[in-house]
Amino acid sequence: MKLILLSGGSGKRLWPLSNEARSKQFLKILDSEEGKKVSMIQRVWKQLIETGLAEHAVIATSSTQLDMINSQLGGGIPVVAEPARRDTFAAIALAAAYLNSSEECRKDEVIGILPVDSYVGNDFFEQVKDLEKALLDSKSDLALIGVKPTFPSEKYGYIVPKKKNADGFFMVDYFKEKPAEEYAEELMKQDALWNCGVFAFRLSFILDYLKSQNLPVSYEELLGNYDSLPKNSFDYEVVEKTNSIVSLSYSGYWKDLGTWNTLTDEMADNITGKGVISQEVINSHIVNELDIPITLLGLDNVVVAASPDGILVTHKDESPRVKEYVDSLEGRPMFEERRWGWYRVLEHTKYPEGNEVLIKRLGISAGRNLSYQVHYKRSEVWTIVKGEGIFVYNDQLQHVRTGDVLHIPLSARHAIRATTDMEVIEVQSGSELIEEDIFRIAFSWEETEEICKNRVFSGLGE
Repeated sequence: MKLILLSGGSGKRLWPLSNEARSKQFLKILDSEEGKKVSMIQRVWKQLIETGLAEHAVIATSSTQLDMINSQLGGGIPVVAEPARRDTFAAIALAAAYLNSSEECRKDEVIGILPVDSYVGNDFFEQVKDLEKALLDSKSDLALIGVKPTFPSEKYGYIVPKKKNADGFFMVDYFKEKPAEEYAEELMKQDALWNCGVFAFRLSFILDYLKSQNLPVSYEELLGNYDSLPKNSFDYEVVEKTNSIVSLSYSGYWKDLGTWNTLTDEMADNITGKGVISQEVINSHIVNELDIPITLLGLDNVVVAASPDGILVTHKDESPRVKEYVDSLEGRPMFEERRWGWYRVLEHTKYPEGNEVLIKRLGISAGRNLSYQVHYKRSEVWTIVKGEGIFVYNDQLQHVRTGDVLHIPLSARHAIRATTDMEVIEVQSGSELIEEDIFRIAFSWEETEEICKNRVFSGLGE
């Protein structure tokens, strides 16, 4: 069985720590067994390794999250990047086409789908292995895992069974999405399960569906026609139209960490970052990425979350509603992780005359490098405030260290590699400070050095 780990999301439910570039699964606010802060994706990937599933898995994500995945999980992991967000059906279809074309999987290969934001023990992933047997034994089109409810929740969808099979699985009668509490109680009496978004199908099942919609099944063709895919969830596009569905029941601990109220339940400390909570306060949390302290007095069951993107103060029961308001907040992400490290925006000013100034603090990890690039709409000044490395300017290499100030005018080719962990204050100034003004000549340091050598040897060095 092959696995597709869904790592998408628009970064709205856990605002202000999450944003377009840093979705919830990348926030390092969970505690590992070693006592280190880890993200959801780091925790789940470690569990896949421990249960022997990682070697059969690919990650489906958006192109904007590739740097974050490489930063947190390292390289060498198969990743299928969708060029634009089009919900879970498109992401799953593209990943299935990748398995079909690039990995040449058999058409009868069973494909399992896992969300990245489930908080479970390793026993859950052991049961994931049973999906293949349940699918084949039942001769169904889809096999699901449902979680035995512990209370009548209005937050989850329910899988309602027909009749339990002696082999431990049951045929699905219908689904009910987020019922009222009274209806949820009735569903529990019918042995309904929470739908946790884990399911499996044969590769041919999704390929046949694409063909029925006159969509290509070749990875390259589907990638080129990605905009033609329905912008819809897999549940609505496929599951609700499928009659032959079987489900397994999981009775262990499971939680969807998609909102602040559920995430804080799994946090070991009530305070992350600088903050103080008065002793009489009950069940409140501070999650603070800023360098200024937050003090919380006399407010029970609240979350105060602060980042360079903004500050959220919410009652825990109301926290899922933050998604409704984030769209009205304009502005670029103020913090991002990249393959080379991270950056934080310190100030961004647009002047009436038309020019802009953007000031960032960059952290470049030892051994990592910024791509060899050029800009045509801005100049930059880099001040090295920590560490040392190698700076490339128009194909010339030089050693740089703390205290050096580097001037990069328009049209100058430049890159930097950190020998030790570095921090740089970058001041951008120009007519338009946008990502589209980054023209990359080389990504890797090896390519950059090769370009510099060839320029020198051919007499083109400046």
